[in-house]
Amino acid sequence: MKKVITYGSFDLFHEGHYRILERAKALGDYLIVGVTTEYYDRQRGKLNLVDPIMTRIENVRHTGFADEIIVEDHVGQKVEDIQKYGIDTFVLGSDWEGKFDYLKQYCNVVYLERTPNISSTFLRHDRMRLIKLGIVGTGRIAVRFMDEVKYVSGIEAVAAYNPDEISLSNFAVNYPVLTFSDYFDEFLNEVDAVYIASPNETHADYVRKAILADKHVLCEKPMTFTYDEAVELYQLAHDHHVVLMEGIRAAYLPGFQQLLTVATNGTIGEICDIDACFTRIGIKNSREMADSKYGGAFMEYGSYTMLPIFKLFGMDYEDVRIDSILGEGGIDRFTRVQFIYKDRMATSKTGAGVKSEGQLVISGTEGYILAQSPWWLIQSFDVRYEDPNKVDHYESPFVGTSGFRYEIAEFLGKINKTGGKDYKLTSQESIAMAKVVEKFMTMRRQQQGW
Repeated sequence: MKKVITYGSFDLFHEGHYRILERAKALGDYLIVGVTTEYYDRQRGKLNLVDPIMTRIENVRHTGFADEIIVEDHVGQKVEDIQKYGIDTFVLGSDWEGKFDYLKQYCNVVYLERTPNISSTFLRHDRMRLIKLGIVGTGRIAVRFMDEVKYVSGIEAVAAYNPDEISLSNFAVNYPVLTFSDYFDEFLNEVDAVYIASPNETHADYVRKAILADKHVLCEKPMTFTYDEAVELYQLAHDHHVVLMEGIRAAYLPGFQQLLTVATNGTIGEICDIDACFTRIGIKNSREMADSKYGGAFMEYGSYTMLPIFKLFGMDYEDVRIDSILGEGGIDRFTRVQFIYKDRMATSKTGAGVKSEGQLVISGTEGYILAQSPWWLIQSFDVRYEDPNKVDHYESPFVGTSGFRYEIAEFLGKINKTGGKDYKLTSQESIAMAKVVEKFMTMRRQQQGW
């Protein structure tokens, strides 16, 4: 008898799950299916599980493909199960390709191609549906996004759009999605929501088209270059009853939320100054290093450095001053934005091709908070006082490498109306950032003469 084993959460059971089990069964005579516990899924970084484990087990059982169902609840169990049950073939979907090659010393390892454009209604009979997501733009940030979206239950990336056919083809080699290089409307017809990771100057137009097609939108920053357009797009989303969310990942990380709590609960007294710095020596011909119109330091990183300022001081500053050091081609190599509030000050510093200590310092009358680089991927921070021997250390690690899954989970929660009050990044804060971006763009045009 040839034995096959596969594992999964099987949450919000859909046709993609069914087909994986069907094809896994066809590879042998006896199929064992491991269903993960909620605790183990949280350990491995899976967010937003909806169905309880007994529901997920019953959905697997109802397919008729599983000869035996077991529960996976700890790291290392796969090796134990392969040896215990005498497994010949280990099977998983292609989105995990390479991750389990270490099991080849014990049995045959097969990665089955995932089904693009899966049905969200197959075997569904309860309150939630699977959200089908489309990716606009297929560059490096879209690749990072795709590596994280599989960890969020209830949403699947099923399609990608890019008018650049070469980039799109390269993307599709690694990710089994429907691809579109023409006909953006056809792409929209395949999805419920979109993630926009295209060049900065195209963001607003794609957002508008998606909203008009009644699609939910998660857009990379900056979403727009003007205050008025930001207001327009959020109003348009409201009128069409869809979610519009700007993708500033730091806002959704648990560590950043903890930092805001400590900063506002009186631990450091009254906050007087915020200094937020984000610099990077990027790839020479990358957008942030070479695009003098729409790239550069502030356009790439300014949303991050403005985030803690607006979260802690609000948006009613009395004055703002922007100064840039220009590099080759007129690109802003380093930009400093100074916000003046009543009795308070804040500074945003961004660099592209310039390296500085990328830290966040929040200064108060009783002490200060220091979040060291990279604070925009915050996992810990210190509170320091007048007494140098007194330091309070806070740890708030996140799962994954880029923080994307928390942003995706927030987006999904808003779509499903399970995200609670909108406070991590409000539309008002996003619009306020667009106002500063507009001021920066006006200065850039004057400096460069376009």
